[in-house]
Amino acid sequence: MRNKHRKGLYAQSRKDFISKLNIALKEAGETDYWLDVIPPAEYFTDDEYQSLKEDNDELLKLLTSIIKTTKENDS
Repeated sequence: MRNKHRKGLYAQSRKDFISKLNIALKEAGETDYWLDVIPPAEYFTDDEYQSLKEDNDELLKLLTSIIKTTKENDS
């Protein structure tokens, strides 16, 4: 996930920046799905799962906010 965000830092334009962050948002969304599927398989303790879920939720909110603000500033 970090690599997707890092690529956004080296974007060639605002449009490219938004595109790269949208890719990162999509990946975070997929991670959210897999985190919902994983608990029944018991790969993580409850505390580990909760920590990962909270971190990913925060990342989803952050990416959404950056994309929204960037788009608003372009208009």
